[in-house]
Amino acid sequence: MSYAVKDILKMNVAPALGCTEPVAIALGAAAASTLLPEKTVDAIEIWVDPNIYKNGLAVSIPGTNGLTGLDTAAAIGALGGDAALKLEVLKPITDEIVFSAKKLLEAGKVKVNLLTDHKGLYIKTVIHSGEDRAESVIRDLHDNIVTLRLNDQAESAGDLISTESGAGNKSGLLQLESWLKDLSLADLLEMVDEIDEDDKKFLEEGIHFNLQLAEHGLKHGQGLGVGKTLERLSRQGLIKKDMILEARILASAAADARMSGVNLPAMSSAGSGNHGLTAILPIKAVYDFVDCDRDTLLEAICLSHIITAYIKAHTGRLSAVCGCSIAAGAGAAAGVAYLLAGSIHHIAGAIKNLTEDLAGVICDGAKAGCAFKLATAAGTAVQAALFSLHGVNVLPTDGIIGASPEQTMQNIGTLSTQGMIETDRTILKIMLDKQFSGY
Repeated sequence: MSYAVKDILKMNVAPALGCTEPVAIALGAAAASTLLPEKTVDAIEIWVDPNIYKNGLAVSIPGTNGLTGLDTAAAIGALGGDAALKLEVLKPITDEIVFSAKKLLEAGKVKVNLLTDHKGLYIKTVIHSGEDRAESVIRDLHDNIVTLRLNDQAESAGDLISTESGAGNKSGLLQLESWLKDLSLADLLEMVDEIDEDDKKFLEEGIHFNLQLAEHGLKHGQGLGVGKTLERLSRQGLIKKDMILEARILASAAADARMSGVNLPAMSSAGSGNHGLTAILPIKAVYDFVDCDRDTLLEAICLSHIITAYIKAHTGRLSAVCGCSIAAGAGAAAGVAYLLAGSIHHIAGAIKNLTEDLAGVICDGAKAGCAFKLATAAGTAVQAALFSLHGVNVLPTDGIIGASPEQTMQNIGTLSTQGMIETDRTILKIMLDKQFSGY
């Protein structure tokens, strides 16, 4: 079976409102609640894998004025989420729903269970309502609802269950990723020529969504205010505004807004909103500094999504390695090289340069501090491309760098899936120790 670029965009790029881990929890709870004959919620219990737990622990939830927590996400999703909206499940949230969720939490009616040894993305939600018991299971992908049950009887619930052709279906994605893994960089680059006007409109929408977040972050300085601070330092003349700094400003400002729970969607890439910010905004920043047509910008962003999807096919959706840095960052580096009229040799060099620089960045959960990582990834992506265009390329004798860009990206996957397993456990242990000690 072969695929087209349209399939990659359909399965890997989509709007997401809020950080995708708590959103996935809210989606599972919202899906289960649709089954209840009486729309009342007496108690909720959820079971999650370690990476969902890690990434959902400290990030703010959209529409809640900064509330955090997996239990909060479950309560809000159950009481007012719209499961039909998938990763935008929290769109309908109101202050009244948040107030009701707080009451449920204060009464101790929401319990979170960590499945410490579970591998792969997993969220099980059980909602009790009187004598009724509704259950949902999400597996492998953030919006891949595989099970819906009411009182132990399987339910269909319309389009909520993923289908073979659905963008949120694991089977379809596995086939796509298996196909992607066998492609060369030349094959991936050729796919960019396939995009049509509908694809371009969709890619434009991604720029619009992510720029909205960046502009909101720059105006209001939410979270740590990394983007706003970089902008201020530039105005003060303490650092110089160039395309590298502009990439850092846009990406970090968007992350500031998104991680603080601003009620605006991001265009995600490979299942992550922050990946989408990194895959798109550095290329848009460089575009504003050079003489380049709009079609080339959109082709560059398309290539960025393709490279991001290729690397994530090797690393998996969630891991101990920061995917914004080594997957979306590599995608952005490739896209910038493409935007600046680089050859396949320059694009390959940009990917290798980025990998050498950022391969060791860990993922320690979604939180306000991700804005620092996005600033680093965005700036490094531009730098990696510029270096490659000027003949500076990491040698294959260096560390995990392979003889080819394909081998380099495969090595990232090996590092992520085999080398960082114990690191992931250690990161989670540190986070749990902090949580239970009150810090």
